[in-house]
Amino acid sequence: MHFHALKKEEIFQELNASEKGLTQAQADARLKKYGKNQLKKVYTLEPLKILLSQFQSFLIYILIVATIISFAIGHMTDAIVILAIVIVNASIGFFQQYRAEKALLSLKKLLVPISTVIRDGKYVKINSEEVVPGDIIILEAGDKINADCRVLESNNLQTNEAVLTGESTPVGKEVKVVKPSAILAERVNMLYTGTQVVRGSGIAIVVATASETEFGKIAEKLQEIKPQKTPVQKRLDLFSKQLGFIILGLVLMIVAIGWFTATDKVETFLIAVALAVSSIPEGLPAVLAIAFAISSLFMSKKNVIVRKLPAVESLGSVTTICADKTGTLTEEKMHVQEIFVNNTSYIKKEKAITLEDKRVDVKKNLELAQLIKTSLLCNNARFEEEGLNYSFIGDPTEESLVRMALDLYISKKKLTEKEPRIKEFEFNPERKMMSILRDSGTSNTLYSKGAPEKIISLCSFELREGQIKKLSETRKKQLLKESSELEKKALRVLGFAYKNFSKKEKVEENGLIFLGFMGMLDPPRPEVKRAIQECKNAGIKVKIITGDSALTASSIANKIGIFGKMMLGNELEKISEEDLEKQIEDIAIFARTTPEQKLKIAKVLQKKGETVAMTGDGVNDVLALKSADVGIAMGVRGTDVARDVSDIILLDDNFASIVEGVREGRKTYDNIKKFTKYLLAVNFSEIFLISLALVMKYPLPLLPLQILWMNLVTDSLPALALVFEKQENVMKTKPRSEKSILSGIWLFILIAGALAFLTEAIVFLLGYNNSMPIEEARTMVLTTAILFELFFIYTCRGEQSLLKKGIFSNKWLNLAVIVSFALHLVLLYTPLGALFGVVSLSLKDWLYVLPFAISGLIIFEIGKLVKQLKTKESLD
Repeated sequence: MHFHALKKEEIFQELNASEKGLTQAQADARLKKYGKNQLKKVYTLEPLKILLSQFQSFLIYILIVATIISFAIGHMTDAIVILAIVIVNASIGFFQQYRAEKALLSLKKLLVPISTVIRDGKYVKINSEEVVPGDIIILEAGDKINADCRVLESNNLQTNEAVLTGESTPVGKEVKVVKPSAILAERVNMLYTGTQVVRGSGIAIVVATASETEFGKIAEKLQEIKPQKTPVQKRLDLFSKQLGFIILGLVLMIVAIGWFTATDKVETFLIAVALAVSSIPEGLPAVLAIAFAISSLFMSKKNVIVRKLPAVESLGSVTTICADKTGTLTEEKMHVQEIFVNNTSYIKKEKAITLEDKRVDVKKNLELAQLIKTSLLCNNARFEEEGLNYSFIGDPTEESLVRMALDLYISKKKLTEKEPRIKEFEFNPERKMMSILRDSGTSNTLYSKGAPEKIISLCSFELREGQIKKLSETRKKQLLKESSELEKKALRVLGFAYKNFSKKEKVEENGLIFLGFMGMLDPPRPEVKRAIQECKNAGIKVKIITGDSALTASSIANKIGIFGKMMLGNELEKISEEDLEKQIEDIAIFARTTPEQKLKIAKVLQKKGETVAMTGDGVNDVLALKSADVGIAMGVRGTDVARDVSDIILLDDNFASIVEGVREGRKTYDNIKKFTKYLLAVNFSEIFLISLALVMKYPLPLLPLQILWMNLVTDSLPALALVFEKQENVMKTKPRSEKSILSGIWLFILIAGALAFLTEAIVFLLGYNNSMPIEEARTMVLTTAILFELFFIYTCRGEQSLLKKGIFSNKWLNLAVIVSFALHLVLLYTPLGALFGVVSLSLKDWLYVLPFAISGLIIFEIGKLVKQLKTKESLD
C-alpha cells in the first residue's frame, strides 16, 4: 500500500482509525490479528550449531575416515592421534567463533523500546511491541521510531534516516501527499522503523508493524540469502578432493605392486592403508585454525574483529570493496569547510581559519567575528566537556558551527550568558530559516540563519568593509551566485544575518543585515585517501554505494581518489542485471541507492567473478552484507541486524582498517601456502620409498608408526611457526585468481618430494646393502627424513633467498625446529625408542646422515639465487 500517496482521510478510512486514536479493545483485537511489533530474530547464539559447523570440510571428512580405518586395522596410536587433531581443530574454531558471537550479543541494547500513543483519547506510554496499525503515535526529539508511520502533523519534525536510506543529513518531514513513484528517500511524509527524531515534534499514524515495515521486509529477505563460502573454504574443499584422489591412487598403486610381489596380500593391503593414513597432512586443519586465530588476534589490535575464522583470509582475496560513504569513508560529522564574508572566501583548516594558507585573526576581523557570533547565538546545539574532549548534542549542522567555534577557542556558553534568549522563531521546511532574539544589553538583537536564498530575500543591508551598506538587487544576485558556487562543491550552505532592535520595537524577520555564508561537509577521514591508493596498488577496486545525493557522493569520491562513472538509483532500477554486468567495470559511484539495488550490485559483481567485500552499518545494508563474500559491519554506528549478518566488524568504522585487514589476510594466505607447500613437499616421499622396497623385495624402510612420528615432529610446531613469517610486498600484487591452494606450487612439491625420496632411498639402500641391522637402517632413514624436513622448512619461508631473508628473522621457527629436533633426540636416546622400533645413532652415523639431510635446503637455495641473478640480468 502506497500510504505516502494517500490523503489523510483516505488513510483513516483504509486503517479504520481516527485522529483520536484507538480504543484499548480495538488495539487488543489488532494485536491478535497482526501479531506483536517485533521481527524474527536474524541470529541467536547456538553453541551446538557453531561446533558442528567446524566439521564441515572435505579434509576433515578424510581425517575422520582415516581415523575409522586406523581403528579397524588395529593402528590405535594412529587413530587416537588423528582423532585428537580433529578435535583440537574443531575446538580452536569453536572457541574463536563462540567468543566473537558472545561479544556481538553484548553489543545489543537491553532496553525495551517505549512508544507514546493515544489510547482511549489519552496519551499513554506502551511497550513498542504492542504498537498496532492505526495507532496514533506522538513523537519528540530523541525518540526512536518503532513502526512505519505516515506524518499527520509536523512541528519542524526532522529525522535521521541514515540506517535505512544512507542519507547523512537530517530529513525534514511534512504532511503533504507524495507521488506514488517516489523512492524511499523522497517520501518526506513517512517515518520508518529504526530511524530517529533529531529535531522538532510531530504526530503520525502507524501504517505497518513487524515484518510489514520496510525494515521488516529487508529482514524477511535476509532469511532467503544463503551465506557464501569464503574463498579459502572453496580452495580447501578443492584441495581436499585433489588430495583424496591422490592418496586413493597411491593406495591402489601399492596394493597393485604388493599383489604381484608380496606373498601376504592382506598384510600388503594393511601396510598400504596405514601408509596412506600416515601420509595425510593431518596437522593441516589444526595449523590452519591456529593461523586464522593468530591473525584474528593481530587484526583485533587494528580494530578489526573477526566473527568467523576463514574470513581472515577472505579479506586477502577481495577484488572489489563496495564501501558505504557516511562514517566509513567520511567522519560522519559535519565540518565547516569554507566561509564567504566581506566578499572574501576563507578556508577552515584544523583549528584555524585561513586566507591563502595564512592564519586569520578572527578577533581583528569585524565581519568574520560577527558571522561566527551569529552562527552560535542562532543555534540550539550544545556541548559538554568530557575530560579533554567534548560531546555534542543537537542537529549535526548546528553541531558543526559549535565545533568550529571551539576550534577557534570561542565558547558558545559564554556568549549565550552575555546575551540571554528572549524568543525563538522556529525553523520549518516552508520557512527554511530560523531566528533567535536575544537581549544584548541596551538593545535586542535578532540572529538569523537559513537557506541562502531565503536569508538574502529578507536582507536590506550587508556588513562589508567595516560598514553597513545598502543591499541592491544586483548585489543579491552576486551573493546567490557565490552561494551556488559553494553548493557545486557539495557543501551544505547556510546564510547568516542579524538586526538590532530597540527594547520597545516590534521584532520581524525583515530588513536584516546580511553577513555571509558557511559551507559545511561531512569530510573524508584523513587516512582514507592513502588507504584507497593502497587498494589501487594491490589491484583492488573500490566502489562507493550510498543513499546520499550524486553531488555529495561525487565530491567525496574526488577528494579520496575514486574516479569513474556514476549511476543513480533510478537508473539502476531500470537496467537489467545483464546490461549492468557489461557496464559495472566502469562505474565507481552508485548514489541514491535502495537496499535491493545494493544486493543487485553485489550479485552482478560476483557473477563477473569478483570477490566482493561489502561495508555497511544500517538496515539498508544487511541484504548485501549477507550476500557478499565478506560482509563488514560497523561497530560504532552499526545496527544489531547489520552486525548479526557480518563476517567482520570494524570497531572504529574506518575504511583504512579494512585495508589493514586486507594486508593481514593476504599475509595469512601467503603463509598458509608456505606451510601447505612444506607439508606436501615431504609427506609423500615415504610412499614411494615403501613402493621401491616392495618392488625390490626389501624389508620395509619405515614402519607406519615411525612415519606417524615423523609427521608429528615435523608437521606441527615448524609448520605452525610459518604463520609468523613477515609479509613480502603483499599490497603490491594483484588479488589471487587461483582456484586451488595448490596453484603455483605443484612443481615445487614434486621436485622437493623427489629429492626427499632420493635421499631416503640412498641412505636406506647403502645401509641395508652394507649388512647394517634393519633397525639401524630404519633409524638412519627416519633421522634423515626428519632432519631433511627441519632444514627444508627454511627454504619454504618465501621466494627470497635465506641470505636476504635472514635465518634469525623468524625466532618462532628457530625455536620450533630446536624443539622438534630435541624431541627426536629423546626418542633416539631413551627407552621410548624401543616402542617405535628405533636405536641410538653413533657419531659416525650422524656424519653419514647430515650431508643428505641438508641437501634439499642447499639445492633449493642455490636455485633461488640463480633465479634472482637471471631476473636481475633481464632487468639490466
